[in-house]
Amino acid sequence: MQRSEASPFKATARAGSNIAFIKYWGVADPRLNIPLNNSISMTLGALHTTTTVEWDVAGRLSADEITIDGERAAGPKAERVICHLDLIRHLAGDRRFRACVVSRNNFPMASGIASSASAFAALTVAACTAIGLSLDRTRLSAIARRGSGSASRSIFGGYVEWERGNDDATSVARQLFPAEHWALRDVVAVISTAEKAVSSQNGHALALTSPFNAARVDAVYTMLQEVRNAIALRELERLGPLIEQDALAMHAVMMTSRPSLLYWQPGTLEVLHAVRRWREEDGLPVYFTIDAGPNVHLLCEPAFERELLRRLQTLSSVRTVITSGPGGDAEVIDQHLF
Repeated sequence: MQRSEASPFKATARAGSNIAFIKYWGVADPRLNIPLNNSISMTLGALHTTTTVEWDVAGRLSADEITIDGERAAGPKAERVICHLDLIRHLAGDRRFRACVVSRNNFPMASGIASSASAFAALTVAACTAIGLSLDRTRLSAIARRGSGSASRSIFGGYVEWERGNDDATSVARQLFPAEHWALRDVVAVISTAEKAVSSQNGHALALTSPFNAARVDAVYTMLQEVRNAIALRELERLGPLIEQDALAMHAVMMTSRPSLLYWQPGTLEVLHAVRRWREEDGLPVYFTIDAGPNVHLLCEPAFERELLRRLQTLSSVRTVITSGPGGDAEVIDQHLF
């Protein structure tokens, strides 16, 4: 990925969010953001972050300037981005450059729809391209991981596995299958768009305090090959029960950590009960998973999406619905945000 000749030291990238089938929760090495287990996800084509980065080689800026969804970032949110820019500055061998960063999401951020995944994937690609680092996707995945673990997966499109590894060279994502392998639909039942009180970044640090964490991690390693096989065969009836089991196990860890994390809201439970009822009583083949938030991701084949949308409209707790199929790699685009 080379720096644009038309706009030197400026680049824009777009990256999709992702929905994890096998979750990432908890870190073995907080400094390098090494996870406790492998994770598998689907990159989403319709939910994405667009980020423009311009490095101030003229020295006009005294500090990095970061704008997210139209608002100037400050405090921990800005510090997290600056820390990532520091890493890229270090890799480029020049720590003098400040940066102007403008980022925009087309979906609610910090509400359990993996906005940090798309955000740090887009930031990584844009910032590395703008500063002149020509890196392959595996290396970009390792860099994105340092900002947000799940961002390592959003560098790649389609169906992706993040290998746990034990260092920067080995804790990276790889594509299992491209987006066109399976036209699975992710229908997100949005219960709340409010920013969650405890971020995923802070929540990861609590995983080891749960008495159920070790059991969940052990279970994951027996499930990984089953999930890979289900995706390979495009068999939702095999994949669905596995993703539901791991989502519930992850939230059990959250609920039993110290302090306890309870991301669910009453509407979350309404959707879960409805999905089970529709599947068991009416034969609608739909399965749920939940990231670190109250919103529920529902997986179905394209043929059943319209019926699922109709039924979700009958639930009082569902504020809106967002739908997506699998999407492509994070990429550099020509449409700058400033």
